[in-house]
Amino acid sequence: MRIFQGVWVVALLFFSQWAPGQSISSKAPIPALLLRPAAVFDGETLHSGWAVLTEGDRIKAVGPAVQLGVPAGAQVLELPGLTLLPGLIEGHSHLLLHPYNETPWNDQVLLESQALRVARGTAHARATLAAGFTTARDLGSEGAGYADVGLKQAIDQGLIPGPRLLVATRALVATGSYGPKLSADVDVPQGAQEADGTDNIIRAVREQMGKGADIIKVYADYRWGPNEPSRPTFSQEELNLIVQTARNAGRPVVAHASTPEGMRRAALAGVQTIEHGDGGTLEVFRLMKQRGVALCPTVAAGEAISRYRGWQPGTTPEPERIRQKRESMKLALQSGVELAIGGDVGVFAHGDNLREAEQLVKTYGLTPLQVLRGLTATNARLFQLPDRGRLQPGLLADLIAVSGDPTQDVAALRQVRLVVKGGVVVEE
Repeated sequence: MRIFQGVWVVALLFFSQWAPGQSISSKAPIPALLLRPAAVFDGETLHSGWAVLTEGDRIKAVGPAVQLGVPAGAQVLELPGLTLLPGLIEGHSHLLLHPYNETPWNDQVLLESQALRVARGTAHARATLAAGFTTARDLGSEGAGYADVGLKQAIDQGLIPGPRLLVATRALVATGSYGPKLSADVDVPQGAQEADGTDNIIRAVREQMGKGADIIKVYADYRWGPNEPSRPTFSQEELNLIVQTARNAGRPVVAHASTPEGMRRAALAGVQTIEHGDGGTLEVFRLMKQRGVALCPTVAAGEAISRYRGWQPGTTPEPERIRQKRESMKLALQSGVELAIGGDVGVFAHGDNLREAEQLVKTYGLTPLQVLRGLTATNARLFQLPDRGRLQPGLLADLIAVSGDPTQDVAALRQVRLVVKGGVVVEE
């Protein structure tokens, strides 16, 4: 990431007064920044000739550059040719996983130590932030226990760079429905927490929240056997109880679901989002819309896995899972269900988070403006994050600057030239 003239001054002012390990609360005051790009995207609309003023970790003012004065002591960042926009929000990631073509999921869960996985997660968090994603929902540690809580704490305390995290910790699965699976004679550590029935479900949800979960993730369907199709796992009553228990503590629930029945039960239970939705029907998508449940389709994950298995688009036949995804996305868009944008990053490389938005434009017909709003204002609203996702006074000063116009070409979001998190220029 290139740091612009004037930015080094801000970075040095900040970092020279902070030793590694020092808590954020004890750092020196954050200097005000006046950022003057070619254009500002405020989360909804592009404005040429606008500027943004930050004060501390918040946005102070947004508007035409000629109307924004330079407060005493403020640093001015001239960003010619760049578009300034809210920090992007990743809707579905797994910082404690790395691409399956490097190491299969089973081997990551069973053979990699937690120390190794946390070290990888630290690098993944840095790459995510450098790619312009200042917030991420991390939807499951996949066998690494509560290590995602520790990563979040390390980021919040300024020990390592990374996005603001919403973590789901261990996730919930019905007994016997997840993995890894070896011989029937061997019990192995699972990639999520097993829970069934009233008492066990309440205990598991409360335990995860008490350990630091911001979100409860539930697998509403999955494969009981390694070569079976996905089938519903939790009953309607169990899903209702999970949502009720989490909601009582102010936590949302998200559901992994790919079957129509699993999706239907999750929507009726009142989850915040349904992840994947590969087998969704028009009826179930309409139900989701009626119930205010958004779809996070994770199209990039299926595309990546198909490539790992040998698919070469345009050369080899289209896999069934890609054909099914194309059909379900057509129905989802027809239904009007709201889309959250998240790629299931970890299946593919962290830092390549934009892959989801690019696929939604290239393959599924969304416009660059639709995905840009999705990655900012829409994700913030769907995830109940009213302090970010837009550029307006009082919100968090999480901003990025990119080359070009991302409202016309989503690939411009790969040209990240500046990241500001909480009013501080990120140094890479």
